[in-house]
Amino acid sequence: MPHEESGYFRQRLGLFDLTMIGFGSIFGSGWLFAAAHVADMAGPASILSWLIGGVAVLLIGLVYCELGAALPLAGSVVRYPEQAHGSTAAFLTGAMTTIAFSSLISIEIVAARQYADAWTGGLTRNANGDPTLAGWLVQFAVMVVLYAINRRGIGSFALINNIVTVFKFLVPTLVIVLLLAHLRMDNFSLHGFAPHGFQGVETAISAGGVVFAYLGLTPILSVAGEVRNPQRTIPIALMASIILAMLVYLLLQTAFIGALPSTLLATGWSGLSTRMALPFHDIAVQLGLGFLAILVVTDAILSPTGTGNIYMSSTARVIYAWSRSGTFFPVFQKVDTKRGVPDKALLLTFGLALFWTLPFPSWQALIGVVSSALMLSYAMAPPSAAALRRSQPKLSRPFRTPCFEILSPLAFAIASLIVLWTGWHTLSWLMPTLLALTAIFMTAAWRSLSRDDWKQNLRCSFWMPVYFLGLLVLSWLGPFEGTSHLGHGYDDIVTILFALLIHHWAAACGLRTLPSATHLPVRA
Repeated sequence: MPHEESGYFRQRLGLFDLTMIGFGSIFGSGWLFAAAHVADMAGPASILSWLIGGVAVLLIGLVYCELGAALPLAGSVVRYPEQAHGSTAAFLTGAMTTIAFSSLISIEIVAARQYADAWTGGLTRNANGDPTLAGWLVQFAVMVVLYAINRRGIGSFALINNIVTVFKFLVPTLVIVLLLAHLRMDNFSLHGFAPHGFQGVETAISAGGVVFAYLGLTPILSVAGEVRNPQRTIPIALMASIILAMLVYLLLQTAFIGALPSTLLATGWSGLSTRMALPFHDIAVQLGLGFLAILVVTDAILSPTGTGNIYMSSTARVIYAWSRSGTFFPVFQKVDTKRGVPDKALLLTFGLALFWTLPFPSWQALIGVVSSALMLSYAMAPPSAAALRRSQPKLSRPFRTPCFEILSPLAFAIASLIVLWTGWHTLSWLMPTLLALTAIFMTAAWRSLSRDDWKQNLRCSFWMPVYFLGLLVLSWLGPFEGTSHLGHGYDDIVTILFALLIHHWAAACGLRTLPSATHLPVRA
């Protein structure tokens, strides 16, 4: 399939560029903070959290390989649900992804500022990581620089990202090697391998930062309209970035647990994240590796900033795609033909990222919310791919997911579990918000579409509000900050069965024909 946006965007990204975007987006602030948080929640079994989270993202990645090769569209994470289930699916996915991506920019910049404070001081005012006025102004200045880089075009963005990502890979590699040299095998059984049971492993995946750390697939897909030979390049880059990131994360967590001084574990694993606010910096200091601590702080400033740069680019293209679907203001479809940049969408991205630094100033405060919103966005891929296989069997698919009938529902079920594990505190407002957005959009559609088109839209997308409502009820009934009417283990079984049912429903109710670029007129 030819690039839909070939007249607007510039196809300048090759395999190395795309792999660096994938690895760079996955490898941001997660490695800097999550090691202590997941060890706090799961102890040495946190290694399993990284393994399970990586496998889950790998399964979803296989589905995205098929979609990305078949439909190489800019901001395509929004376009897949649109192509499969229509305008309501596009609107909801666009809203979820824009919120998650734009807040990710601020999370990464906040993380860089928190680590920079360990060097300079005066940027963070309390233990929660809230910024001082100087700290907030530094964040603002960094965002202005990222905006300027992205406004120059995809070529300048890719060059800077490649340089930063190579450095981001070298420092964690050195950390792994030096910490493994101080490995204490007794640490893996101290206070038990899984001191909080398997529920601790599950909680660490969703709320501890594991899923947050892994969720970097969609930036690759967001720039799909600017990739040379996307049918080959996108699947290879997706798989390479996931597998490389999984290997590095597993080794980092193993090295972190094994190198911890026994004095830090005298009272158990709980509270470890409080005792080690800057995990790899602190452990390097404890081990007398001063030069490593300096390198970690340097990378800790550069690495999240690089990831924020990637999401600045990706969010603009998601907003562009949201507008192209006809479910967001059309002004954001405009692309500068000389630079190949959606300027209006990029400006909105900058404003949203800046906004997220105001009500949610600390890294940890946003993890559960962003992880849930991102995983919900990712969860839309398997039903979209399944629906397109039924409704559009002749669509060219240069990459076909192996064992699709098994892997697609399995990926959707795992994504649903991860959302559930985030806990009632997050889902109790996230799901009602999505349900309210669904109701508002369907009301607007009733006034704008013909009766037949509205009925088709409802038929194709009604599974989504049912899915949101079901997850809300299951969260309330479950043991993750809920009422525990469904005991641990039973909640997982019921959620898996519910997800399989929803996947089958979504696969069966896809659009009969590929939609046009605009479904619902939206006026600026």
